[in-house]
Amino acid sequence: MAASKPVEPQGGPGIPHWKVALAVGAPLLLGAGALYLWSRRSKSKRDGQRRTPEGRASPVPNKSSPSQEPEPPQELSPLERAQAAKNKGNKYFKAGKYDQAIQCYTEAISLCPSEKKVDLSTFYQNRAAAYEQQQTWKEVVQDCTKAVELNPRYVKALFRRAKAHERLDNKKECLEDVTAVCILEGFQNQHSMLLADKVLKLLGKEKAKEKYKNREPLMPSPQFIKSYFSSFTDDIISQPLQKGEKSDEDKDKEGEASVVKEKSGYLKAKQYMEEENYDKIISECTKEVEARGKYIAEALLLRATFYLLIGNASAAKPDLDQVVSMEECNVKLRANALIKRGSMYMQQQQPMLSTQDFNMAADIDPQNADVYHHRGQLKILLDQVEEAVSDFDECIRLRPDSALAQAQKCFALYRKAYTGSNPIQIKAAMKGFEDVIKLFPKCAEGYALYAQALTDQQQFGKADEMYDKCIDLEPDNATTYVHKGLLQLQWKQDLDKGLELISKAIEIDNKCDFAYETMGTIEVQRGNLDKAIDMFNKAINLAKSEMEMAHLYSLCDAAYAQTEVANKYGLKPPTL
Repeated sequence: MAASKPVEPQGGPGIPHWKVALAVGAPLLLGAGALYLWSRRSKSKRDGQRRTPEGRASPVPNKSSPSQEPEPPQELSPLERAQAAKNKGNKYFKAGKYDQAIQCYTEAISLCPSEKKVDLSTFYQNRAAAYEQQQTWKEVVQDCTKAVELNPRYVKALFRRAKAHERLDNKKECLEDVTAVCILEGFQNQHSMLLADKVLKLLGKEKAKEKYKNREPLMPSPQFIKSYFSSFTDDIISQPLQKGEKSDEDKDKEGEASVVKEKSGYLKAKQYMEEENYDKIISECTKEVEARGKYIAEALLLRATFYLLIGNASAAKPDLDQVVSMEECNVKLRANALIKRGSMYMQQQQPMLSTQDFNMAADIDPQNADVYHHRGQLKILLDQVEEAVSDFDECIRLRPDSALAQAQKCFALYRKAYTGSNPIQIKAAMKGFEDVIKLFPKCAEGYALYAQALTDQQQFGKADEMYDKCIDLEPDNATTYVHKGLLQLQWKQDLDKGLELISKAIEIDNKCDFAYETMGTIEVQRGNLDKAIDMFNKAINLAKSEMEMAHLYSLCDAAYAQTEVANKYGLKPPTL
């Protein structure tokens, strides 16, 4: 199975890169929040907290220099009197006397001429800072709103209002304000960026929880389903119908679908699998389960697998639980159920339960290569790289011809070397990829993972060649076209070619959520926010887990917030 998404953020310029979770056959994108919004940011230089009121907003005119003769006292102008009240308020503020500070700032506001908008906005912002210390959040919002009305690009007021909205649980309003702040600061301030990421994740989780609960089940593309099952070698339910299960007259008919010999919902479901008629599998398995047929364990496992594929984990879990508890059934079935339940737990961000299931699978079926292969993928997700390598080694020992495990072991070694900035180990890992593709020239996964490592090393030409080999081996694998499209953007800044390849991915598989997500991200950076939102919404409807859906909602909400900020303040981030 070719890798569905890039594995590790890459340090080069251009389009931001991605993480992949090589999770138990099915791709799983770990939530990245709104990081694509801020790919242009450098190390923060302005990360001090905004806790104090502002000092002088504008110089007081007509001040005498020390060398001049003292002039007779003059009557202060309204602005000077307002400044004096503000300065007195600042002293109270620094002394922690917030009620007195508020009185002084209120006096400054009443004295300030209405045409002095910048000064007046400062006085409102300072009073908001005092209200903030008293945790009277509605007053903070009101005063910051006045300040922003007077000075629409007033960063301090926008950020203070964003924090107050967060306290009031006004997530949408908080996101709009902090998005404006991020754009005004050029994505340089760590505090505002962290707040934006936090709010995006909260919004994404809220929306995904509601949407996922009420979503219509959606069968993935045939290519995705075949790719999923190809990641298992000891999976009884994915094996073709056996001779004894086919009708005698059908055994010698090549190129035709098998006809089952006996009346069995499970065997009929297996026949539908061979025909790629996936929509009928769950109902046939249900017939077997309700009839208490002899293939009940297999039917429960197959039904649970397709529940997982259509994103219905709540329906899959009881079936998997039942198979795991059936001590009299084939141990391979129980181990497979544990692997799939462990994968489900990982998608639900329950790594402890996931680890327990994989460990139990290894205990009951220690000679099952699938256990170590998929547990190795789990360990990569948990950044336990050495343990991942050990699991891949055990998988390879049990199945020396496991090209997938060989390729993913290379990736684990490469990741360890890359994150540790060890040039010698990086070189050894890259040689390991070369050895794998020579030993297994028909393993698309080997080329895909090697291409990602080459891209990390900015060996773009060779990475492009590896993606071409993936396409030669799996011309209907949409995600490879997405990878290749992203490479064109990073390597040659060839936007047209990149979009052409990603569009080709959608043409091949109109259920490829990764393609829509990537297209949306590019459109954000091009400034086409409405189109980006449309792409993200399409990806949301195809999401295979609640966690993945939450991530996509975060991207969509970030794009929507930018449209609101553009309409309100005329602010837009730099575009490609």
